[in-house]
Amino acid sequence: MIGLDKASVAFGSRTLFKDISFSVPVGRSMAILGPNGRGKTTLLRALLGFQPLASGRRHAPKVAGYVPQHGASQAKLSGLEVVVMGRAVQLGLFGQPSAADREAAEAALVQVGACSLANLRYDRMSGGQRQMVLIARALATGSPVLVFDEPTSALDLGNQAKTLELLDTLRLRRDFAIIFTTHDPNHALAASDDVLLMMPGGGGEIHGPVSQMIEPDKLSELYGVPMRWVEVNGPTGETRRAILPAFAGTEAA
Repeated sequence: MIGLDKASVAFGSRTLFKDISFSVPVGRSMAILGPNGRGKTTLLRALLGFQPLASGRRHAPKVAGYVPQHGASQAKLSGLEVVVMGRAVQLGLFGQPSAADREAAEAALVQVGACSLANLRYDRMSGGQRQMVLIARALATGSPVLVFDEPTSALDLGNQAKTLELLDTLRLRRDFAIIFTTHDPNHALAASDDVLLMMPGGGGEIHGPVSQMIEPDKLSELYGVPMRWVEVNGPTGETRRAILPAFAGTEAA
């Protein structure tokens, strides 16, 4: 489980969030949405213990699998070596990776379907390839908690779809507590059970099941633009719903 209890974070006179309480148990996935500058990344940092709280408490395991928004180049390291870095806490300050650590890293690459990246240099990978390696690194920690900061932000549509499919696969395993931030409410529809909305202008934070949070009125208030449901065809021809800003699309001929 990971969460906050009556937690607040402030920078000088500016309070990003105050008295927020929520938890994500193992077996659930939560998407966090909010406008730019509202504090989504700061909220993740507070959950992970990187950002001190002005008040309240955090609840989290000692180790969490974390996928940052932008992965450093890790020059000259192979994909497998980057994934092995996820074992750092188990290794200790001067420890060297064991055969078991290498096996755990290889197993993580198998889980994300990225075995072909094991011997490729990380700094020569595409953005989508790097993302798969970083997710594998998070899995290699062995933590039941996975935290993603805008996991699709720098990816093309094809790699966004691949990442969301992987997030949903991990969600459906029901053996992780998963939190991810996103700007796209359709990503929440694709890969979350619950949603936390960080409302603008001092509107506080609200959270609940995805079916209650991802709806036009709440999202129109969240982003300041009218939102609407549209029907789209799914990959096997089934009808699905997506939610879009009113400026998207064209008028019918």
